[in-house]
Amino acid sequence: MKVTIEELQAYLFDHYSNGGIDQSLFMKLVEEIGEVAEVLNKKAGRKSTDKEDLQTQLGNELADVIHYTVAIAALNGLDMNDIIINKDKVASVKYNHKTDLEQFILNKRNDKTNQ
Repeated sequence: MKVTIEELQAYLFDHYSNGGIDQSLFMKLVEEIGEVAEVLNKKAGRKSTDKEDLQTQLGNELADVIHYTVAIAALNGLDMNDIIINKDKVASVKYNHKTDLEQFILNKRNDKTNQ
């Protein structure tokens, strides 16, 4: 199953709207970012590890970062889909990318339709 940003935002708004406080969610986000750093340090050999599945751990920690980031956006009424698309358009021009995210997605969808 695939989830869209809009679906995740709606779910998290529903989940946190009756008592979710974006400042406390931010503290959880910072904690999760620290956990991502810890896993990356283990993967790079800068920190010892015991035969842990670091790839799975990294995925789980990144999922937590996305969770709290999108929850904060949802509680603040931000449409992250539009914000991501528009911010990428600006960055694509600034950094001379050959294509922006919106065009990339449209090309991928077109490729799937033509297969």
